Amino acid sequence: MGHGHGHSSDNDRHRLGAALGVTLFTAVLGAVGAALTGSLALLADLGHLLTDAGALLAAFVATVLAARPRTARRTYGFSRVEVLVAGLNALALLAVVAWIAVEAVQRLSDPADVPGVPMLVVGVLGLLGNIVSLLILGGGDRQNMNMRGAAMHVLGDALGSVGVLAAAIVLITTGWPYADTVASLAIVALIVPRAVRLVREAWHILLEGAPDSVDVDAVRRSLLTVPGVADVHDLHVWTINDRTPAASAHLVLSGGDDAAPDHGRVLDVAAEALREQFGLTHTTLQIEPVTHAGHETICP
Repeated sequence: MGHGHGHSSDNDRHRLGAALGVTLFTAVLGAVGAALTGSLALLADLGHLLTDAGALLAAFVATVLAARPRTARRTYGFSRVEVLVAGLNALALLAVVAWIAVEAVQRLSDPADVPGVPMLVVGVLGLLGNIVSLLILGGGDRQNMNMRGAAMHVLGDALGSVGVLAAAIVLITTGWPYADTVASLAIVALIVPRAVRLVREAWHILLEGAPDSVDVDAVRRSLLTVPGVADVHDLHVWTINDRTPAASAHLVLSGGDDAAPDHGRVLDVAAEALREQFGLTHTTLQIEPVTHAGHETICP
């Protein structure tokens, strides 16, 4: 067996915790503002904030659980907790935005009287909270996909806050009663594609799908170029979580048992190719002589 195990250590737990605290505080302000004003735009933005709080919480919990050792029953540890939480969080968000969209459509025929000034104040405070969170996360590890994803969530919040501000300004300056409803629909339009994409990504990972960044056929071709490898079968590429790709394969060596190439050399070259060409640092490779093929049960 050839093993190349790469486990990323997340040193950004404090940044994620601080950003989560700011986001939750901003969400409380948004909830109070939505209750006082009846603004659907603030309610939509609140759903956005809660979604991002869930994403930050999942990232934070993942850093805590990742420090726990693997066990005989959980050989990958708890790496997939964040995937499960992200998928459930996205499904909950879709339910929330569906309700907001229905309410917005109803308000098109019967617009609510939403005060613009309180809405403006809450929008400004929300935007300031988003900016603080972005500054906190911006100093983290930019190579960490989890941190980049968290920052993108908060950036989406900031765009939602801008929508709330725009609606509030329109209400104050023109009194147009549909400003809040249009802003809420715009925020929903921003949220839905991201939530759907998050559900699809979580589903793909849980189904052991290959990451988008890795061409499985190219991996097979690369392994076949390794000196001494005659065939490749049972090739699998998947992701343990959203940033830890893994691969396994059976390498059939050329020549008979006596003329087979050096196993260690084949493993070294193959593992290096997977690491350098595809970023696959967590790999398991099995070496087989040609005469072993008849004893193999090929995975369909």
